[in-house]
Amino acid sequence: MKRLNITLPDDVVELLAQKPNKSRYIAEVLREKAEQEKQVRLRKLLVEGYKSTRGEAQTVNDEWDDAALKSWDKSDE
Repeated sequence: MKRLNITLPDDVVELLAQKPNKSRYIAEVLREKAEQEKQVRLRKLLVEGYKSTRGEAQTVNDEWDDAALKSWDKSDE
């Protein structure tokens, strides 16, 4: 554990005044915020990855569509 000396705006201090264990509350809020930011970063990375492989994925999709249609055509014979 580390002790920090921080300065907070008055409105935040008022919110904390209602909390019995301020340190625990602040730690929980910071962990939640860090997790949210991590999720946002991961989503952005996923979107970038999907966009960068979009053409590749479309090519594979088209190949599978062609293969699936050929097998359907043969079953009609």
